[in-house]
Amino acid sequence: MAAEGKRYKIIYEDQWLLVVDKPSGLLVIPTPKKESNTLTGLLNKELDSRGVEANAYPCHRLDRETSGIIIYAKGKAIQQRMMEEFRKRLVKKTYVAFVQGTVKKDSDSIRNSIYNRNKNRKEPAVTTCRVLERRKGFTVLEAQPLTGRTNQIRIHLKEIGHPIVGESVYAFRKDFKLRFKRAALHAERIEFTHPATKDRISFESPLPEDMVEFLSDNN
Repeated sequence: MAAEGKRYKIIYEDQWLLVVDKPSGLLVIPTPKKESNTLTGLLNKELDSRGVEANAYPCHRLDRETSGIIIYAKGKAIQQRMMEEFRKRLVKKTYVAFVQGTVKKDSDSIRNSIYNRNKNRKEPAVTTCRVLERRKGFTVLEAQPLTGRTNQIRIHLKEIGHPIVGESVYAFRKDFKLRFKRAALHAERIEFTHPATKDRISFESPLPEDMVEFLSDNN
C-alpha cells in the first residue's frame, strides 16, 4: 500500500463504499501514460488480497497533487448511484488551501465559468471561500466547490489573483517568493447521503504533514 514513500489510509469501509485518505503525489487513475502505481490499482490489490470480490471504482476525482478524502464504490452499480449525488450537487466538499498574498474579503463566492476542453465549451462554476487565517505573504482559506469542474478550485483562486502556494500549472512559481513542492490543497471534509443506507454521513482528514510543516515554518 505504499505510494511514493507515503501510505493511503482507508478511514471508512462497508459492503458498498470505501472512504480513503489519499496522499499527495498519487494518481487516482492512470493518465494516457498508463501509470501502474495509482490509488485505484493499489486499492484493488488490497481488496484482492483480502478476498473481496468487488472492484473499487472512484466516485469523483482528486488530482495527483491534492491530498485528502476521496470516495470509492465497491462495484459499478453503487458507483453510479454515488456519482448521481455528485451530479445533483448533494455532496458537500470542503478543502483547505494556502494561497499567495492577503485575501481581503473574509468570505467570497467565485462564479467564473471554466473551459471544458473535452466538450469545447465554457461551463458554469461556483466556489465559495472563507478566510481561516492570514499569515505573512499568504492566506489560509476554506474552499467549497459547489460545482465539480476539473481543477476548479485551483483555477478560480488563480483568477482572483491568489493562486495556491506551490501552484505550477495555472501560475508561475518564479513569480512568488513562497515555495511549496506541490499545490497546497487538501480535501479536508466530505458530507453525503449514503446511497444504500440513506444515512447522512461525514468524514474528515487532518492536514497532511507537509502542510503542517509549512505553517510551522511560516509563522
